[in-house]
Amino acid sequence: MPIEGTHSVDLDGQYSDLYALQHAIKESLEACLPDCVWLRAEIASFSVKPNGHCYLELSQSEDGEVVAKARATIWRTRYRLLSEYFESVTGSRLAAGMEVLVQVKVSYSELYGLSLNITDINPEWTVGDAERKRRETVLRLEREGLLDLQKELQIVPVPYRLAVISASGAAGFGDFMRHLTENEYGFVYRADLFEAVMQGQDAPASVCGALCRIGESSEPYDAVLIMRGGGSVLDLACFDDYEMAKAIALCPIPVFTAIGHDRDTHVADLVACRAVKTPTALADLIIDTTAAEDELISSLGNRLLVAFSAKMGTMQARLATVGQRVTMAASSRIDRENARLDMLRMRIKASDPRTLLAKGYTVVLDGSGKRVRNASLLKEGDTMSVMMEGGRVFSTVVRIDLK
Repeated sequence: MPIEGTHSVDLDGQYSDLYALQHAIKESLEACLPDCVWLRAEIASFSVKPNGHCYLELSQSEDGEVVAKARATIWRTRYRLLSEYFESVTGSRLAAGMEVLVQVKVSYSELYGLSLNITDINPEWTVGDAERKRRETVLRLEREGLLDLQKELQIVPVPYRLAVISASGAAGFGDFMRHLTENEYGFVYRADLFEAVMQGQDAPASVCGALCRIGESSEPYDAVLIMRGGGSVLDLACFDDYEMAKAIALCPIPVFTAIGHDRDTHVADLVACRAVKTPTALADLIIDTTAAEDELISSLGNRLLVAFSAKMGTMQARLATVGQRVTMAASSRIDRENARLDMLRMRIKASDPRTLLAKGYTVVLDGSGKRVRNASLLKEGDTMSVMMEGGRVFSTVVRIDLK
């Protein structure tokens, strides 16, 4: 019984199964297409398996949009010959992002669908359209003197204030923040996100806008970090844009980039002050820069401590030497003064009247008790006293003989 709202159709056996349809398509393609076709396309993805077979995805873009894709293969024996031939002529290996001219044999499988088997390659097409534009951009930047402007900027020893250009929900940005904040040293950073579109046609203008907002900010940022995780060649082609590269080159703050994977080098990387391959590697660079400065400060502190200790030791040694000299000088002075005192004592002792009296000398005093040094000072009838050992004798002058 037909479902309400639908029409009941009696096909009476007039229908086909999927295999028959696929087989008909296969026969039609093989009938209308020649054995081989020369095809111009861009290699969107490229992979060589351990068994030696090469698997590609070919694509065509118009106005930045992919309009066609197809799977392609180069079988092992053919791949070895074609890759060696291609590299010997162009000096480059086959890789994603190149525009190539290849000879293909179109095949259609009822199970796997359309597939292109590459049988030959024209080495004249050494790079794809994106790569040619990239080279033209690099040459233009070099002619305009913009390629090395960022290299002339001085990186601060401790980059603390960081302006990050990324998509807020990007896995690469999350990896960067975790790696930065959970560093083993316990370093603390300020990372402000300036959100931007990081792929497609809108990315260059969005990144340039973020750089403009950073330049207009009142915050004195130490570095600008542009980061994006991995992606296809087509996803990352926006980082070869001339306007974006020019904005990076003219930025007055050192710009660090971390775009794509190890196989990718973009124009944005070439004009940046420093470029690493991943957001995690960029976090390591910031942390290592801080750690190197921290180690330098610690080393200088240790050197200062050693120098201070050495200076103190020298001063203590000098003080000890000065103390010894002062002690020796004081001891010498005391010895001299003691000798002088001994001499004075001897002189005093020698001048002591008792010493003279003990030797048999006498001392004559007049009536007033003054010493009489000359007989002419006396006259007859004067009283006088004579001091001698054992006592004092009083007498009166009876006669004076001045001879």
